[in-house]
Amino acid sequence: MKKVRKKLTRKTKKRSLWLVFFSWLFKLSLVAIVIVSPYIIYLDSVVQDKFSGKRWTIPAKVYARPLELFKGQKLSKEDFLTELNALGYRTADSVTNVGQINVNANQVTVYIRGFQFYEGAEPSKLVNVSFNGNNVNQITDQNNNVVPLIRLEPMMIGGVYPTHNEDRILVKLDQVPPKLVEALVAVEDKRFYKHHGISMIGIGRAVYTNVVKGKLTQGGSTLTQQLVKNFYLTNERTLKRKVNEAIMALLLEVHYDKKEILEAYLNEVFLGQDGQRSIHGFGLASQYFFGQPINELKLPQYALLIGMVKGPSVYNPRRNPKLATDRRNVVLDVLAEQNIISAAEAKQAKAAPLGVIPQGRLGISSFPAFIDLVKRQLREDYNEEDLTGEGLRIFTSLDPIIQIKAERSLDATLKRLGKRAENLEAAMVITNPSTGELLGLIGSRDRNYVGFNRAIDAIRSIGSQIKPAVYLTALESKKYTLTTVVQDEPYSVPLAGGKEWTPQNFDRSYHGNVFFYQALAHSYNVSTVKIGMDIGVSNVLKTIKRLGVAADYQAYPAILLGSASMTPMDVAGMYQTIASGGYNTPIRSIRNVLNAKGEPLGRYPFETQQRFDTGVMYLLQYAMQRNMREGTGRSAYNQIPAATNLAGKTGTTNSSKDSWFTGFGQDILATVWLGKDDNSNTSLTGATGALQVWTSFMKEARPTSLRTPIPQNVVYAWVDANTGVGTGEGCPNAVQMPYLKGTEPAPELSCTKSDGSTTDWIRGWIN
Repeated sequence: MKKVRKKLTRKTKKRSLWLVFFSWLFKLSLVAIVIVSPYIIYLDSVVQDKFSGKRWTIPAKVYARPLELFKGQKLSKEDFLTELNALGYRTADSVTNVGQINVNANQVTVYIRGFQFYEGAEPSKLVNVSFNGNNVNQITDQNNNVVPLIRLEPMMIGGVYPTHNEDRILVKLDQVPPKLVEALVAVEDKRFYKHHGISMIGIGRAVYTNVVKGKLTQGGSTLTQQLVKNFYLTNERTLKRKVNEAIMALLLEVHYDKKEILEAYLNEVFLGQDGQRSIHGFGLASQYFFGQPINELKLPQYALLIGMVKGPSVYNPRRNPKLATDRRNVVLDVLAEQNIISAAEAKQAKAAPLGVIPQGRLGISSFPAFIDLVKRQLREDYNEEDLTGEGLRIFTSLDPIIQIKAERSLDATLKRLGKRAENLEAAMVITNPSTGELLGLIGSRDRNYVGFNRAIDAIRSIGSQIKPAVYLTALESKKYTLTTVVQDEPYSVPLAGGKEWTPQNFDRSYHGNVFFYQALAHSYNVSTVKIGMDIGVSNVLKTIKRLGVAADYQAYPAILLGSASMTPMDVAGMYQTIASGGYNTPIRSIRNVLNAKGEPLGRYPFETQQRFDTGVMYLLQYAMQRNMREGTGRSAYNQIPAATNLAGKTGTTNSSKDSWFTGFGQDILATVWLGKDDNSNTSLTGATGALQVWTSFMKEARPTSLRTPIPQNVVYAWVDANTGVGTGEGCPNAVQMPYLKGTEPAPELSCTKSDGSTTDWIRGWIN
């Protein structure tokens, strides 16, 4: 009995100990719950606030102009293919999908992508574009119906990024190839649809593998955990971070379905670095590495991106193509093992090249000077938070084909200059004279340079670039005509304090009696100063203001020869008014702005104001055309067809510190500056430096020949080419010259007729 009683006592004591243990365990659990619950509630609020609200700050995206095609347009097949290539269109034997092209002789078949423009959505369409030389011949659809106009989607050329420099293109799950999503889950988390945020099987497998190998080689994180880490947490390897990650992953799966989580992951995952800009999400990665929208990606391409998730730096296909290829092939093997693709598909995909586009070829972040100007203009109208977080879309006037031709022309000219190009810097401004739109901008000889933008910040003496303003003022006064005789001989200007200024011609010689237009065409300094002093320096300064230059200058005589300092953008704006026939049209780079939903926010309309009589401006353009034919710009016609009428003016400053040239055709105006940042001698004149860049560019850009209509107040009169005296048609040395009505010379009563060969070639330049 005693033994039985002792056994019962022991059992009772054991039972009591277990009860005490479980009691304490229960109490401790309650305490833990009480302590931990507020923290879990806090984490839950963090998860929901960000995931349900504004998940990402989306930078403003900046686009070039959309290429518009129509019959008769000036566009070569080669330039068209250059733009298609930059937009990521791919050659195919048969064009059946969006983003494909096929080239057959002078015809290009292209399946254009749709795009949301300012005016509305443009649908995708299949068209045939045929070319005749350097012009579009015809556009037809797949049913051979004539299409009057098509518009390609614009190229994205940059963005306005937040301080953390994250960039992404948001995509919806239904915009992503289904196989990409299936492959991502298979490689990164094949139990994704079975777990609730964390996978005990995955954790166990990772622990086992790490123990067997004796080092940390595998993680057990699910896609949800990876998203939590990227979305909410840091990369620090601490127990606290891992616990937070697990709790938040569970909470995320409680509140949101798998599709929402997958979509967020596709947009959040880090996939590379572009300088200071970090590439997030498959949408942007597709554009960055392949130049294509994500919906056009094929198996080898998205297998590469999926492989990069494991290590974007290690498997960067541009830096480590061998490692990237091996990793892509591992992904393809996994897909084949899980029967997502066939063995044959895997084999074919492994044989495919990586297909990655060259970085910075012609697209994102390729045009820093232009993007710099756009940002400056945007910040005048929008808050920084809107530009860096609201997903605005900025549509600009940049013509990528014009821009790249300008860059190549500068590179080629600097190479030809050899040692004279050492430490030489450059700027170039290219506009459309009719609209004032900025077509291209170069701010440094290094096209990728991000910093001091010489096109809009370098304030330099402009030399003879000022002279058209002097001659324009003289023509407006009606004291001068194009054939007024000016004496180019020693001349001194009295200054304060009894001093004198004696200007010199560049060639250190004098040229006697010259016509007014010859003085400008040959850029004679002495003649220019005489004319300027006669009409008044203050009047010349008023003309400069009316031409569009905002700066104020002192009325010193030296201003007549270009002692004034301007930026290349200022000079281009001044000549813009001349090229447009007297209409001041401010240079603009932005066309319009859309919000993230495609709704219009702002438009930057065309603005113009007539500031000069068209007849007077017609005469000035004539003189500037003579500069190109017989004056300081004549070397341009060594490369440009003689039938192309162009107008322009060189500029050289003292000691050849600055080399300038500005010239224009009907549809393109370009200002070029060459100089050194330390303001030292370049050994270049406007003709031997800047004009060479301009000529090389215009040869490739193929400007439309000037065809200015004759204004009603302009008449042509026959004059003697040697004396400027009025004469008759058929008389010796008779040529036609334009005049404002009432200023033309009266014809002589008689003359000795020539053999019938009349010189009427001047009129042909203008009409």
